[in-house]
Amino acid sequence: MANAASGMAVDDECKLKFLELKAKRNYRFIIFKIESQQVVVEKLGSPEETYEEFAASLPADECRYAVFDYDFTTNENCQKSKIFFIAWSPDTSRIRSKMVYASTKDRFKRELDGIQVELQATDPSEMSFDIIKSRAL
Repeated sequence: MANAASGMAVDDECKLKFLELKAKRNYRFIIFKIESQQVVVEKLGSPEETYEEFAASLPADECRYAVFDYDFTTNENCQKSKIFFIAWSPDTSRIRSKMVYASTKDRFKRELDGIQVELQATDPSEMSFDIIKSRAL
């Protein structure tokens, strides 16, 4: 269903793949892009892929949305996982693109039930692995 404010639809595959990441842990990450007035899945990261491989999958000069399933061990030695939503909007991307991604973000995020942490990043340092680790705790 398209959103009246942004005119953006969300492809059903986005929700389906997110549910698989959340429930079955089939993927480490999913990268989404806006194409032809709808949000679609651009890339699925296998469970073996690292955070570095995920970060390298984001284009240097184009906006994207992404979810990353971060596994970690707490100080009490408990295995945990947090699902991060990352709004990637590099400074070098086109202004129109940044505006479209910004205006669609909240609605798209609501479609993905189970996101625990949100990050907004305009360059790789704003979503470094250290930031992911600190935000997970």
